[in-house]
Amino acid sequence: MRSNIINLYLIKFAKWFNLVMPVVVIFYQDNGLSMQEIFWLKSIYSMAIVTMEIPSGYLADVWGRKHTLLLGAILGAGGFALYSFSYGFWAFAVAEIVLGIGHSFISGADSAMLYDSLKSSQKADQYIKQEGWITSAGNFAEAIAGVTGGLLATISLRMPFYFQFAIAAIAIPAALLLKEPEVHAKELSKSVHSILQTIRKTFGHREMRSAILVSSFTGTASLTFAWFVQPYFKAADVPLSVFGILWTLLNLSVGVSSMFSYKVEKWLGQRNSLFVIIFGLSLSYLFAAWEISLAGIAILFAFYLFRGITHPILKDYINRYTQSEVRATILSLRNFVIRINFAIIGPLLGYLTDEFSLGTALLVAGLTYVVAALIAALPLLSKNKSKETSE
Repeated sequence: MRSNIINLYLIKFAKWFNLVMPVVVIFYQDNGLSMQEIFWLKSIYSMAIVTMEIPSGYLADVWGRKHTLLLGAILGAGGFALYSFSYGFWAFAVAEIVLGIGHSFISGADSAMLYDSLKSSQKADQYIKQEGWITSAGNFAEAIAGVTGGLLATISLRMPFYFQFAIAAIAIPAALLLKEPEVHAKELSKSVHSILQTIRKTFGHREMRSAILVSSFTGTASLTFAWFVQPYFKAADVPLSVFGILWTLLNLSVGVSSMFSYKVEKWLGQRNSLFVIIFGLSLSYLFAAWEISLAGIAILFAFYLFRGITHPILKDYINRYTQSEVRATILSLRNFVIRINFAIIGPLLGYLTDEFSLGTALLVAGLTYVVAALIAALPLLSKNKSKETSE
């Protein structure tokens, strides 16, 4: 278990030590892309993930989490190698497809590997804590990368991509060193029919369906907000030299709050935690739409603090209702919904930003999220209310 956790930290580091993210929007614009084209690129990335998300999760369950994580690591490094020498929208799109498929082989399999590693040592109750700490480590890595990537960008906007390839390659030996945890998995038929049966069974369970959907909508809101940060900096007249520093501080805030996510959930309880997460993120969107200025950057920090506590807690809700033999498939289903949502809403928000304003796009995104998340969370909220009443 200890060896697996260390290697999962390394995989998270390789994935999250993102040197390109702090300046990637500026990089795209320097290559002549509009905001709508940028969101289309990210939509293509999301669709690449969607194509393989559930099959990769199923492969992780029947072929092994180690094998799928290794394949994801190889594709992740290959995607950044392609990016390093690409120019223009369509060349970037090819690199995004490779990166998207690589991402799909890691997402779901990493959390499933963590949960079952803990479960095999009778420590499944530590999942929120460990997921929070690994998420925190990833965000600390991204924070440090923010400063480093910003400095590299002063040499050349392409320079962060060269170094990103080397960082991404670290995940390859880490995946090779993973050990499959001993879980008593059922023998599953390796067929598309089995995948569909798993999905049907999952969505037939009321609380499981609710946990997946609210986690997915929240994940979409977090992903979308991240792509608004750099345009927000630009609209607020933040100097380019400060982008990396602010990006670092934002990710440090996520890292800090992720470390204490298990304490927040324990203190508030599931029902109140859901309310805090949904309204905390949605209000951050609405306030950011209302105040685009240097002072308004404080709102971005509020969003990132809420974001830090969100994912470990919501992933744990999914794991509580999931059996080990289909855990990676179910977690991949969550990521599948996130990417479908983003593929649909991303280009629309890019259009609203280009044709109207950044504030309009933020407002629409915030209102859409709060309505969708509250509807999705109703079964979990009503279940916990009934439980509290009976007690």
